[in-house]
Amino acid sequence: MNKKKALINGVSGQDGSYLARLLLAKGYKVYGTSRDAQASLFHNLTRLGIKEDVKLLSMALNDFRSVLQVLATVKPDEIYNLAGQSSVGLSFEQPMETLESHGLGTFNLLEGIRFLRHPTRLYNAGSSDCFGNTGGVAADETTLFHPRSPYAVAKSTAYWAVANYREAYNLHACTGILFNHESPLRPERFVTRKIISSACRIARGSKEKLQLGNISIARDWGWSPEYVEAMWRMLQQDVPSDYVIATGETNSLQDFVVETFAQLDLDWKKYVSINESLLRPSEIMISRGNPLKAEQELGWKAEHRMNDVIRMMIEAEIGQ
Repeated sequence: MNKKKALINGVSGQDGSYLARLLLAKGYKVYGTSRDAQASLFHNLTRLGIKEDVKLLSMALNDFRSVLQVLATVKPDEIYNLAGQSSVGLSFEQPMETLESHGLGTFNLLEGIRFLRHPTRLYNAGSSDCFGNTGGVAADETTLFHPRSPYAVAKSTAYWAVANYREAYNLHACTGILFNHESPLRPERFVTRKIISSACRIARGSKEKLQLGNISIARDWGWSPEYVEAMWRMLQQDVPSDYVIATGETNSLQDFVVETFAQLDLDWKKYVSINESLLRPSEIMISRGNPLKAEQELGWKAEHRMNDVIRMMIEAEIGQ
């Protein structure tokens, strides 16, 4: 039997690397793309011990000819679009690059699938940031979008592009609206990894201070290796649909900090300072997800909560 072929855009990132590992374990032939595959180091794939098992290709998502060439060559059964500028903070400094990487990149993939007429299924990585502030109400698939950052605007554009092509051209395309999910593969520019790494260095004797912005914000934090399982399950459905993926539990960033330092037997107040320069122009205060549809239709439910995520990230940080 021929192996299913999966193409992962953004294979070098946190989710892309865990997804590649999952699909390889399921017997897929996995292709991964980067703008320049020869120059990219793919540290995360190496860290997971799977770099040699993934066929790495160069592709520029903002260049339709590049996208079309790769799709025509690979003829993937499934595409997972996880690429694009992924930092909310950086999107305020680079709004056009962020919009292009998500909006134009997604349109190019959709057009490529439509043009080639290969029965390819597309998963698009959405974001809970699209919802904006919901007043503490748990967002589900019917909640209206109110993006509060260029990143969220770009993700909203990609979401509606997928919905439009699904309806207009009957493509098997869906978006996973994922709430925050973390792992040791997160770059340190993300606040969760920044907290973990700094706290572990302090526990080893570092005299540094952990500088943070608004610690009263609240998020729904899950575990990345579980969330990529939900991505795969979406593309196994007979009828494509969009899904909110979340734990259903919300904690403040201060809670995350307190728990991290507590697990290292430290008093967080001695080591944390607030830096107003780290505040964003606009902020989502409470992010809360309702993953009931995913549980009912995909059979998916998060097994790990914030305290588990912190523990596993600390164990990985200390073990490096």
